[in-house]
Amino acid sequence: MKFPGEAAERVARMLLERGPQTAAELAEALDLSTAGVRRHLTALTDAGLVTAHDRAPYGPSPKRGRGRPGSVFTLTSAGRAACDSAYDDLALGALGFLASRYGAEAVEEFARERARTLAAHLAPEPTPEELADELTRAGYAAEVRPLGDLAVQLCQHSCPVVDAARQFPELCEAETAELSRILDRHVTRLATLANGDEICTTVIPLLPSPHADRHADRHDDARPSHESRTDSRRKVSA
Repeated sequence: MKFPGEAAERVARMLLERGPQTAAELAEALDLSTAGVRRHLTALTDAGLVTAHDRAPYGPSPKRGRGRPGSVFTLTSAGRAACDSAYDDLALGALGFLASRYGAEAVEEFARERARTLAAHLAPEPTPEELADELTRAGYAAEVRPLGDLAVQLCQHSCPVVDAARQFPELCEAETAELSRILDRHVTRLATLANGDEICTTVIPLLPSPHADRHADRHDDARPSHESRTDSRRKVSA
């Protein structure tokens, strides 16, 4: 799907980079008039690439001034796909082949290896901000937002394997386990793009947990067996 104009594409890519934004915030970031941004947002909404909310879909509600509250805009799944987040047919085919020929264990091993490779460039026990920077370089458009005094929230506005993860949730499970391992703390994944949410969010405690490594090592044991999973979690094409 194509964008309704070059300026509209700039607006959409700013939403991909920064997550939910108001028209005023987009106008300031892009050095455009608010009225002009609203026209582009209307065109993007009509095309099914952007949707509007009364408030941001995650995090605390922003403080509002007087007058009518402004809408908060986010990309739809079609909008993210138009921003080059579409799935890789070859990757889906390869994962389908692994699952059908060698079983779920092969897919799980691949997912764990991919997660380890993603974290290979990080220093030991990176800060959440360093992790977000590395994920952004890998195509996840990640940022860290405060979440009270005890934790932060890792927000990923994009996922380069989102469609593969819809069919193979092992990819998300392995990423979450790897986050716990490299950060040395027990993280909690609240939402994922692959599950139909508008953003991937992970809660990261600010203090390391003494049981984080143990949790990561036992991740495989805690996961239900392949036989107990419902067929609806995976649809492998022949």
